[in-house]
Amino acid sequence: MGPFGFAVFFIVIEFWQAVNGSRCNVYKGKWAYDASYPLYNFTDCPFILEQFNCQHNGRPDHLYQKFRWQPTACILPRFNGRDFLQRFRGKRIMFVGDSLSSNQWLSLVCLLHKSTPHAKYTSQRTGGLSTFSFPAYRVSIMLSRNAFLVDIVNGKHGRVLKLNSIGGGQLWKGIDVLIFDTWHWWLHTGRKQPWDYVQDNNVTHKDMNRTVAYEKALRTWARWVNLNVDPAKTKVFFQGVSPDHMNSKDWVDRTANTCVGEIRPLLSGEYLAGTHPAQVILNKVLRSVSKPVHLLDITGLSQLRKDGHPSVFGYRGRHGIDCTHWCLPGVPDTWNELLFAALIQT
Repeated sequence: MGPFGFAVFFIVIEFWQAVNGSRCNVYKGKWAYDASYPLYNFTDCPFILEQFNCQHNGRPDHLYQKFRWQPTACILPRFNGRDFLQRFRGKRIMFVGDSLSSNQWLSLVCLLHKSTPHAKYTSQRTGGLSTFSFPAYRVSIMLSRNAFLVDIVNGKHGRVLKLNSIGGGQLWKGIDVLIFDTWHWWLHTGRKQPWDYVQDNNVTHKDMNRTVAYEKALRTWARWVNLNVDPAKTKVFFQGVSPDHMNSKDWVDRTANTCVGEIRPLLSGEYLAGTHPAQVILNKVLRSVSKPVHLLDITGLSQLRKDGHPSVFGYRGRHGIDCTHWCLPGVPDTWNELLFAALIQT
């Protein structure tokens, strides 16, 4: 049995929820209007970063907050923050990844704070590690900022992205629940690229095919999991690839160019652009992991949410258009409902 009474499987790529004796893939479904949403308001959560705080930044519409994910053959349990804290009393939960991990981490912090608004909490940041704790429950929700999962080191001639090195993994050891994420930064170039060279084994390149580099880094992460994770103590998740909506041709809208002005999701359950290529690579690597890893398969359901991004309401438009991250409250709250449902599965 796993750390919270879960049966341990060889590898878990999809979460199946038992419903009336049958099984339901909770990642297949559609977005349904629900007047009881959102699960919190931005005024309930003073921790939302400006880049995600769309309502505070003047976004005039609210409809995008009123949709919940409806699986085809079952009901996704509504998030229950008090239950979450009781179940994970004394546990440490860590998100590891880029700003999309930050998006989900802050969502979970907001959901828990809304459920226990009078509970004492502590919040601190040391270097790239942020920790939000509920002392009464001895629960810590942590964020380790590590956009590539593998290491970037300073060399004699510049910063080197080392595809086969994962020294940051020392921080992850012994954590009760790990939720990993990487993809967003792999395609950055120019001033946004945080490295100067990329090293594959003992060969250093000025650059290389980014999807190839991404797969090599994921395989380094997979080896780390195989060597360092004890399934009796640690439950491992991988956040699926979070899609952007920079090209409206991906959802057959010739009247727009980006996510700007989008106010409602796609309700058909189909996305013209199809499977995200990075997700194909991630799925292939996950099949090679010998320890149980659960994929939070958020890609398809998030592709339908062209309306959920900050667009020009992230930094009040000062940093251009953001069709990559997500407003809070918003889509990452559903990711955490899926995480909670997976965690309490017996």
